[in-house]
Amino acid sequence: MVITKKNIDIKGPHCRPILLDVFYNNAIEYAPLIIFCHGYKGFKDWGAWNLLAEAFAASGTAVLKFNFSHNGGTVKQPIDFPDLEAFGDNNYTKELDDLNTVLNWVETTYAKHPNVNTSNIILVGHSRGGGIVTLKAAEDSRVKKLVSLAGVSDFKSRFPKGADLKNWKLEGVRFVMNGRTKQQMPHYYQFYENFMANESRLTIQTAVKKLQLPFLIIHGDHDTSVHLEEALMLHTWCPNAYLAVLEGANHVFGSQHPWLFDELPPYLQQIHSKITHFINN
Repeated sequence: MVITKKNIDIKGPHCRPILLDVFYNNAIEYAPLIIFCHGYKGFKDWGAWNLLAEAFAASGTAVLKFNFSHNGGTVKQPIDFPDLEAFGDNNYTKELDDLNTVLNWVETTYAKHPNVNTSNIILVGHSRGGGIVTLKAAEDSRVKKLVSLAGVSDFKSRFPKGADLKNWKLEGVRFVMNGRTKQQMPHYYQFYENFMANESRLTIQTAVKKLQLPFLIIHGDHDTSVHLEEALMLHTWCPNAYLAVLEGANHVFGSQHPWLFDELPPYLQQIHSKITHFINN
């Protein structure tokens, strides 16, 4: 039987809470644990992520998924972006700090749990979250395996350049339209400053070349948000990684928000199968 614990509120390292969900199967002893990180303009309950977590738990892999503390959600409203101030104050090192806090919390809270093995942690990240988990895996020996799901290969190239960068510095904020919610989502200039101050730590290429653990790269060849070339670059930097290219799959693998069906889209069924095989072999 799958046990689900939703919206657990833990103290974040940067004055805002982290909200997380845990899924495990009480018929499975010491199951490996996936920690899942959402992407840019994402959240733990987006689309079919809950169904995917339930599928993993049912088949014998525990899952913890969480909202980054500054993703724009709140404890009372974890879906979508009521807290745009937090969203604007987010940056990559905050997300790494959040992930570290989650690792510390699960190690302590589930240390002697009969159904969860906190010594066998697999990081899975989607899109921008793929970059975050890759950086973390390279610097934290608690991570035993790594999965990049439509993950980015570079953060620096995503910042504006030239006159746009100068205007951002001058105005202190730039806005990005959220196509689904129609919100103007702010990015404060600290985001760029934080990256530049921590560039060596935040360079994904450097992290990938350091990896000493099993690494699975999954990407769709119809991804228009993070192009397949980024997955190919990750594989170039880590030739021992496993690369799975899903023919016809888009950036969200056929899911959408809200997801109104009881079954996973076919591409996420494939992903469930591939990740399960990767974890168990």
